[in-house]
Amino acid sequence: MSASAKEAGATVVRPVSWDDAAAVALREAMEEEMGARYADLIAGSPDHLPEGMNVESGTVVYTGVAYAGEDVPAGHVALRRLGGELELKRMFVAPSHRGTDVARALLAAAEDAARALGASRIILHTGDRQPDAVRMYLREGYTPIPVFPPYERLAGSHCFEKHLT
Repeated sequence: MSASAKEAGATVVRPVSWDDAAAVALREAMEEEMGARYADLIAGSPDHLPEGMNVESGTVVYTGVAYAGEDVPAGHVALRRLGGELELKRMFVAPSHRGTDVARALLAAAEDAARALGASRIILHTGDRQPDAVRMYLREGYTPIPVFPPYERLAGSHCFEKHLT
């Protein structure tokens, strides 16, 4: 990337390892935000999280970190194998970078990685307390699908797919 692109605030998504320091920090920020957003559900039913919802590094086939401007980690995305599918996981944009091109860049990078892995579609799950995420997925060409395992036990689940060309 040229210096002028960086100065213009361009977003670059770099593939990284699951345990990359920036990736870990972004996932921790996401867990903190989601924990606060869904605190009443978690407190009301501490065992509500279905088996298989958490991501183990062994199922992850792609991890990307978005960098904005002067190499500031701005977002995270991962793909994992879930049965015969590729599932988008841990999509997160730092609050300071929301409303910019970071989410779009993360999705494009994940979709490119999925194509390179031979996938014909990506599936994902999000919750009803993330309406901005739902709107963004719809805007980016994702379509609603029935809730798929392991998320059927989670109230307010929304699942989507995007066919890749």
